[in-house]
Amino acid sequence: MLQEHYKEHIRDADRVVAPPNGGMNELLNVGQEDNIQGQMEEFLGPQAEYNEEEEERKYYRRKRLGVIKNVLAASVGAMIVYSVYMGLLQMQLILHYDMTYREVKYSNLGLEDIDRKMLMGINVTPIIGLLYTPVLIRFLGTKWMMFLASGIYALFVSTNYWERYYTLVPSAVAIGVAIVPFWASLGNYITRMAQQYYEYVNYKEEHVQEQKKLPKGACHSYIIIFHSVFHIIFHLSFVFAEFPMRLVLNDYLHESNHILCNVKTCGAAVSGVIPGFNTTVLTRLPRSMLLIQVESVLMGFAFLGMIIFLVLCGAAYRPTEEIDLRSIGWGNIFQLPFKHLRDYRLRLLCPFFIYSGFEVLFAVTGFSLSYGVCILGLKSLWLLIVVYGLSCSVFSSLSLCILRLPRWLCLMSGAAVHFVLLVALLAWSLHIKEPPIKGTWYLGPLIVITVLWGLGTALNKTGVSTLIGMLYAEEKERLDFVYTIYHWWQAIAIFIVYLWSNMPMRAKLSILLATLLVACYCYWVMEHRLARDVRPRLPRIPRPRHKVKGYRYLEEDNSDESDSERSEEDEEEKEEDEDHVAEEIEAEDREEGGQVGGAQGADSPRARRRGVEGHRYKQDKEDAHRG
Repeated sequence: MLQEHYKEHIRDADRVVAPPNGGMNELLNVGQEDNIQGQMEEFLGPQAEYNEEEEERKYYRRKRLGVIKNVLAASVGAMIVYSVYMGLLQMQLILHYDMTYREVKYSNLGLEDIDRKMLMGINVTPIIGLLYTPVLIRFLGTKWMMFLASGIYALFVSTNYWERYYTLVPSAVAIGVAIVPFWASLGNYITRMAQQYYEYVNYKEEHVQEQKKLPKGACHSYIIIFHSVFHIIFHLSFVFAEFPMRLVLNDYLHESNHILCNVKTCGAAVSGVIPGFNTTVLTRLPRSMLLIQVESVLMGFAFLGMIIFLVLCGAAYRPTEEIDLRSIGWGNIFQLPFKHLRDYRLRLLCPFFIYSGFEVLFAVTGFSLSYGVCILGLKSLWLLIVVYGLSCSVFSSLSLCILRLPRWLCLMSGAAVHFVLLVALLAWSLHIKEPPIKGTWYLGPLIVITVLWGLGTALNKTGVSTLIGMLYAEEKERLDFVYTIYHWWQAIAIFIVYLWSNMPMRAKLSILLATLLVACYCYWVMEHRLARDVRPRLPRIPRPRHKVKGYRYLEEDNSDESDSERSEEDEEEKEEDEDHVAEEIEAEDREEGGQVGGAQGADSPRARRRGVEGHRYKQDKEDAHRG
């Protein structure tokens, strides 16, 4: 009995007795849980003040402002880089030309020979630009290619602190290597920004949301506006490039009666640059510390241009698009620029590409020296270049007329202005019998010619860049190839101008005139074929491989993929290849028909053979579908 009573007592002691207010605590906990749950539902539920469409509209407005910022940043960055490059190169060539400067400061160095090799490196190296430019752009990306190229220009500025053969010549060769990639990246970047702006404006469209190809002509207006803005800003580089000349070097130059004392002819009668030009152009040598200060300021602006490209310029493509562009294979990337030359549009625009390179270099080297400096003296060189740069910048806005008028009007107007000027320059030669002459008598006509030449340059450069963007506006995976071809032909033209420096002026003007006429005719043929809807022969770009293994873009085996799925994908890819081959055959037949004539082209053996091949492709495809 005692043991049972003891066990019951222990059992009662082990029981937990609830406090008197236990029921109240449970009620409070339940109330707190309900309150927290209500707050969570209120926070996660639809907000009465939140407007999804309004937030989406604000988001894409910020995106559009970012695109405008990218265009302005790329334009200002390119303008600063070329202002520094051209200003330093001009000051360097004038100093090295002076015989006293060479003998006193660098007597045993041979600066004149170094300058010749430096110019050779700048003008000859871009010839091979077609071989590596697309590979570099796709490996580094468009933005990083612009940044790296601007760094090479900054490297050229830094080598002028220590003027030696092993510093100046390698940096000049590096600039020659970077010229074509830099300009191809810029053209590609501005056109891509126009495409992105269209996508951000029309973000509700189905083809934009599904990232399909843009409709034909959809973003042409944005391409016209963005390229015009770029050239308006960039052409100011000719103005800012003359600041070192005007603010520093101009005070050390001799007057025209000393520099031109042995000059007998100017204008069209000249052979070379300026025969009889005095080899001493400096009244006294500038202090070394002054030159170091000028180079330091230019170096600072070169770094500023690099920082603008790095910080303010956004990416041209989405990360997935960058991977797609690279993953088609480096061999294909290397070959595609050459294959794009089969496109009749690019072939027929090649003369305009070449003339575009001719006329700019002729303006800043041929006309400004053999006409301007030969008559007015070296102290007036900065004035002619500044007027030319301002004219190019102001008249680049005229290309906006393509928004309302036919696009051929821009190029043909510039060509007409240059045609009249070339004929006038061919007839203008000045023979000096009793020097010195009154150079101010000719200042007005020279300024007028410079302004008109700037008008033609603005319409030409802006028109060609805009035209390429409009022709390939819907082919964003081809932009780097076509802009590479454009600037490669310009590099060929720069090399030809470098070679003809000692030719008679009338021969140079005749080459310019002949190139201009051929360019106008070829452009008319291109527009005529486009009006007849002759399809261009575009090379097929391989499908990108998305799967990644390590650092290489390789195709992996998918263990979950059945044989039927794999065969369906292979059939789809085969059908795409066959469709593209049939389109190429049809486009080539149309192109041949446009060249030779409809009936004659259709009856030719080559056309019959291609027709049989195209019919065979279609018949095999129909049999496969039936099977």
